[in-house]
Amino acid sequence: MRSVSVFGATGSIGESTFDLLMGQGGPAAYRTVALTGGRNIARLAEMARALGAEIAVTAYDDCLPDLRDALSGSGVVAAAGAAAIAEAAARPADWTMSAIVGAAGLVPGFRALSHGGTLALANKESLVTAGPLLLREARRHGARILPVDSEHSAVFQALAGEDLASVEHITITASGGAFRDWPLDRLARATVAEASTHPNWAMGQRITIDSASMFNKALEMIETREFFGIDPARIEVLVHPESLVHAMVGFRDGGVIAHLGTPDMRHAIGYALNWPDRSHLPVGRLDLARAGSLTFRAPDPVRYPALRLAREVMEAGGLCGAAFNAAKEAALDAFIAGRIGFTVMAEVVETVLERLSASGDLGNAPGNLDMVLEVDRAARRVAADVMTARQGS
Repeated sequence: MRSVSVFGATGSIGESTFDLLMGQGGPAAYRTVALTGGRNIARLAEMARALGAEIAVTAYDDCLPDLRDALSGSGVVAAAGAAAIAEAAARPADWTMSAIVGAAGLVPGFRALSHGGTLALANKESLVTAGPLLLREARRHGARILPVDSEHSAVFQALAGEDLASVEHITITASGGAFRDWPLDRLARATVAEASTHPNWAMGQRITIDSASMFNKALEMIETREFFGIDPARIEVLVHPESLVHAMVGFRDGGVIAHLGTPDMRHAIGYALNWPDRSHLPVGRLDLARAGSLTFRAPDPVRYPALRLAREVMEAGGLCGAAFNAAKEAALDAFIAGRIGFTVMAEVVETVLERLSASGDLGNAPGNLDMVLEVDRAARRVAADVMTARQGS
């Protein structure tokens, strides 16, 4: 019986993972080691009971009494806080879903690799901020990392049996988000509610807003560079409103292999869960006749400045990815809280990168995780200063 852990169980990726685990036999087919979540204690406890988890952890210490009450009599251990999540990640599991959003998923992902299993990586920030370290850690422990982002899963599948040296370009697609057809002069007035509605995908609020700003795709560009080791100049982005083609790989003989599927994250999650086999998945089947047509267009650099910033980060290397992600998270927090406008997020990120680059703090390659976390903290401090100065001006 395979052992599994799910970090970020109550988020959208975690919910889809839970759905697949239960659909493939639940506790009769899997031994669930650990589940973690946030403040949705009732749901976390419900999942832990259904899967018979050994431990359930909430990220928030103040939620621990409620979690203990919800799990009373179940035999599931309740715990709380970052240290408890890291401890849960260190418990051996054959397969671990890394779906905690943001830099908070870094330490659990590294800990999970230490027991040599498979890390299903939905936390793109791990590769963006510490890609070389994460891949080195996997090699050191004989662990395997499988991508769970729909785009990177698509690339991974398109490259199966192929020589990476024969690849001319990798194209990842983007829906364009909620504002893909808005007039540019309206973007500055976009509200949180408007940015939180995705035209195609059912996702959490933060990633949905990142889709609208294209910061999500910017992170995925960097993730593509780190995971597949391809030159940044050969990484392309196309706006594809239908969200049916998830990625394309072009080869030196002129051929292109594309991965298509309905917009359902259970495709990529199920592929990682069952790899190297393909198992039946309860997802919609693609009907191209019904779809009628597939459309593509180049992303507007004025509408999506995040893509330009991602290219600059890839060119600069070093610890720029850690600063980029931290500044983006800080700016997103401020937008959700109503402290800055939608278009200001990219301005904040660019300013943070400029200031930290000028100070020389980003030039070194990440030698260890502590270096990454220190740059993360520094970028958040600078972002806070930048936003405070903007509000005071």
